[in-house]
This record gives sequence, C-alpha cells and structure tokens, in this order.
Amino acid sequence: MMGLGLILIALALLLWNEHRAIDYATALQKQGPAVLDLGDQGRPSAGQYGSLTRVSGLPKIIDAPHDKEFGVRADSPLLVRHVEMFQWREITVGGETHYELDWVDRPVDAARFAKPAGHANPGAFPIQGRQFEAGEVRLGNFRLSTPIIRAFPGRMTVPPDEQHLPANFAATFQRAGDYLVTSGKPEHPRLGDLRVSWEAVPLQSMTVLARIDGELLAPGEAQGTNPGFEVQVGERTLRDVLPALPEAPTAVMTLRVLAGLLASFGVLFLAAGSRVKGDPLFALGVGAVVVTATGGLLWVTHDAMASSVWALMAVLGAGLAIWRMQQRPASGGH
Repeated sequence: MMGLGLILIALALLLWNEHRAIDYATALQKQGPAVLDLGDQGRPSAGQYGSLTRVSGLPKIIDAPHDKEFGVRADSPLLVRHVEMFQWREITVGGETHYELDWVDRPVDAARFAKPAGHANPGAFPIQGRQFEAGEVRLGNFRLSTPIIRAFPGRMTVPPDEQHLPANFAATFQRAGDYLVTSGKPEHPRLGDLRVSWEAVPLQSMTVLARIDGELLAPGEAQGTNPGFEVQVGERTLRDVLPALPEAPTAVMTLRVLAGLLASFGVLFLAAGSRVKGDPLFALGVGAVVVTATGGLLWVTHDAMASSVWALMAVLGAGLAIWRMQQRPASGGH
C-alpha cells in the first residue's frame, strides 16, 4: 500500500506542477513573440535573429562622442551641445505685456512682438546646438542601435575645457562656470551674446528590451506609442520591463525530479516480492515511465515538441527497466 500511495502522490504532484507550467506557457503565447532573457551574459548566436531580448549591464563606450568644434569629449553614449543667445522676450501676464532680456535656445522673431520697436533681436544663431552619438556602444555582447542610444535617460553637465578650445573660439569665448560665453562681462551679458553648454547621458547600469539583428540590438515593430523597444535605468527583471508578462512558476524542474523520485520509491516498495526487489535502477526506470508518460499526455495538446521530449524520456526509462530485468536472472544464477 505504501508503494501505491507514493506513486499516487508523485502523480498528483506532477499534475499540479505541469498545470502551472502549461498555464504559464499559454499566457506567454497570448503576449506575442517569446522574449529571450539574456541578461548580461547573452551572446549573439544562430537562431536568435528577430527575437526580442532583455539585455542588462553597464554600457561600454567604444568610440566616445566628441564635439570637435569646441574640443569637448565625454565618456558617454550621448553628448548634447546647447546654444543660447541673450535676446528680448515678450511676456504677457494679466493682459499686460512687457519685455525682458534673457537666455533663449532659439532665435526669437521680434517682428511678431506687439511692440517690436526697441526690441529687435539679432536673428539666426552663428553656432547651432548639436547632438553627438558615440561611434559604438555595447551592452553585454551586443551593439546598440542609434535610436536606442538616443533614448537613454538622464543628463549630467559636462564642463568645458578652455585648454582644448580652437584658436578662433578661444579668442571669442571665455568660461563662466559650466558655460562658455561671448560676454566681456559674463555677469552682465549684452543683447546677442552667446552661451554654450554641454550635457551627456550618465554612464550607468541599463536594461534594454529590443530586437536581435545579428550582433545589433535594434527597435522591433513600432505599435502606436510603443517605439518597439524599452530602455530602463538599472538592472531590471523581465517582469519589470514587461509588467504584463505572467509570473513564471518556481521550481518546475525540481518538482519534476521529486515526482520521479517519489514514483521510483513507490515502485521499489511494490517490487519487494519480485525478482527485481531492491534494484534501484529498475525502480528508477519504471518510475520514469510512470511520470514521463503522464507528463507527455498532459502536454500533447499544448506543445508537441515538449510532449515528444517527455515521450523520449519514457522510452529511456522503459529501456532501463527492461535491461535490469534481463540482468536479474543472470545475476541470480551465480
């Protein structure tokens, strides 16, 4: 009775465990294409093309962005130059309009002012703001495409280095804190003065969800407001990046092994009065047949490949049991 009880417990455990695994696989299919959770150890390999993957870690800057005009470089995925001009602005509050000089990052058309007289602005900027991407950024063992690099969040100030200024700019600009300015007296700028500053994306641990294109991580298919990729700061799990993803059941393989061992002990008890009594390999083979044949039947309507693997394990278990039965008579003859 104990042997049969152990086998029934093993089957009950297997049924519960496989229903969890099947429910999870079904929920994943409803989410769309499967996502490869490569983390920071994944490498490009055959058969991955077009798959979505989660890759995390500290980005490696292979070719840092460089603003050659001003000699500013940053160990960052992205460097941004901001240019502002001291200009007239029109401000209307409570029906009253007044004008003030301030730093503005685009040309302000004074012709549109309610009172343009005395408030003319210089017009186009002689120097433009620009964005500089690193020549190559790698995350784990993958290169990152430009749209993903541009989506990296966070900004930090990059102070200018007057010693690297070209001669033409060194005669025009001077440093004022984290800015380069054309003002003779930085604390008292005049109309038309320029102010240039730089920002860069801080180098920090990142998590990217994107499509594998060889060794490149690129955006997948955009849908509505979804750009086809996801970028988050820090080491994020797959569920952090895809909150709608169902939670994976825990210890699935461990419980499968436990069910097999329980069934094997049950067979060992049942075989106590036979010629294969006390044979752990025979019990293991029969226990494997009981468990894997049941598992194969559970998966047959959900995943033919998984069902085939279960069937193969059942065949191997049956082969082990038959071999041990054939060995017993020979052993008994000595």
